[in-house]
Amino acid sequence: MGRDGLSDRVTAWRDAGRYLELGGHRIFVHEQPGDGTTVLVLHGYPGSSHDFAEVVGRLSAPVVAPDLLGYGFSDKPTRATYSLFEQADLVEQVAREVGVQRCVLVAHDMGTTVAAELLARHHEGRLSFDVDQVVLTNGSIFIDLARLTRGQRAGLRLRSWLPAVALPGAFVRRSLRESIAPGTDVGAEDLADLLGLIGRGGGRRVLLRQLVYLEERRRHQARWTAGLVDFPGPVTAAWGLRDPIAIPAMVDRLGELRPATTVVSWPDVGHWPSLEAPDRLAAVIRECVDSGG
Repeated sequence: MGRDGLSDRVTAWRDAGRYLELGGHRIFVHEQPGDGTTVLVLHGYPGSSHDFAEVVGRLSAPVVAPDLLGYGFSDKPTRATYSLFEQADLVEQVAREVGVQRCVLVAHDMGTTVAAELLARHHEGRLSFDVDQVVLTNGSIFIDLARLTRGQRAGLRLRSWLPAVALPGAFVRRSLRESIAPGTDVGAEDLADLLGLIGRGGGRRVLLRQLVYLEERRRHQARWTAGLVDFPGPVTAAWGLRDPIAIPAMVDRLGELRPATTVVSWPDVGHWPSLEAPDRLAAVIRECVDSGG
């Protein structure tokens, strides 16, 4: 454990990345060099790019994995709106800064909705980079099917009258544990890394504000469903079937609306495939990169 309270593996991830000044904020981006199409990784709530560290290490393609505003090593301003539209703007800015022209887009949890917004812009002809393929993994792409945890439901109630309160560490820990299916492979070290990165830079003060993503999902579900369904390239859903939140019915509905979707499902994996089965998720991503769209 380092002096800043972060594990050696989290510190190594940070030291291999860099900070960009975007919109008046410092945004952390982890980059890995490689050959082939760039893999652009979008993490979920309340995680960070480090959730994909074990996946990225198994890829030979170039990788760009930013921490969205308010997450991981990026700035965590207490007055930001944390709108998913603005997070999508940020992803476009990152892509421009690091030179991403085309990519395989990989997204988890909340990141799947940021991806859906990027795909909606792609369909409108105004996305600043090309998307060859999409890999979605365990996110509530249809919010009406999501089984929110007790922590998420409590957070939504709290945010209506205490949007800037710093959530107690015990509450955050309990809420995170609710997202982990019993018996799946998210160990104590993974949980400690998640909690450490959430708390860094006053992150527990913005967790309630960030829950706006759940409200936006309800308001803009039609747009983001169309973004996924109308995307002309290959889409792969790599799903842990033991997810207590983004249940398998999500994939079933996506398959009904978009029959061309490739589904890879794992009955022994839950909400966090990048932590529970990084080798299998990396294999799916490698296949997408190698296929060339």
